[in-house]
This record gives sequence, C-alpha cells and structure tokens, in this order.
Amino acid sequence: MEAIRQVLSGQVYVSAKMSARILEVFSSGRTSAGRSTVEKLTDREFEVFQLIGEGKATRDIAAKLHLSVKTVEVHRLHIKEKLELKTAAELIRFAVRWIEAQNIA
Repeated sequence: MEAIRQVLSGQVYVSAKMSARILEVFSSGRTSAGRSTVEKLTDREFEVFQLIGEGKATRDIAAKLHLSVKTVEVHRLHIKEKLELKTAAELIRFAVRWIEAQNIA
C-alpha cells in the first residue's frame, strides 16, 4: 500500500531491499562489470536508467520525473555515451538486465 500511495502522489518508490542495494553499490566502491559502468551516471541519469529498466517509455519517465520529453531524451543520450551503448535497444536491454541482476542479488 505504501508503494501505491507514493506512486499516486507522483513520487518514485524504491523498495527497502533495492534502496539498500543502490546505497551499497554507490558507497562500497566495489567494481563488478555492470556496477562500475553504472556508477558513471549522475543521480538523475541513474533515475532515468532505472525507469528504462522497469520498461517505462520516454514520455512516462518525463511525466514521472516532472521533466520534458526532450530532457529525458538528452539523459538517455548521455547514458548511452557513458555506458558505451550504440542504440536505444542496447540501452533498454542493458537497463533491464541490470535491474534483474539487482533483484536477484
């Protein structure tokens, strides 16, 4: 119910497990293949990256984060550059796999 209330109020919900995992990744300095590249992202880029991994479209991400579609597109471009991905499909695939790996761990 808490997650539903947060989402309905326009906030992003992250479970306690995912929140702990994110903090661990960014604070521990551990470097595994996927984590070290994702650590290059700014906080906002990371938010966009997570939402891409959850299957959200650019318009949905823009609405959820109260940004313009153009701004989200720029974030997607920067994410692709930092992660050395060439296409939108590669970005989506990478983001989905990263989210799945975080949920397993």
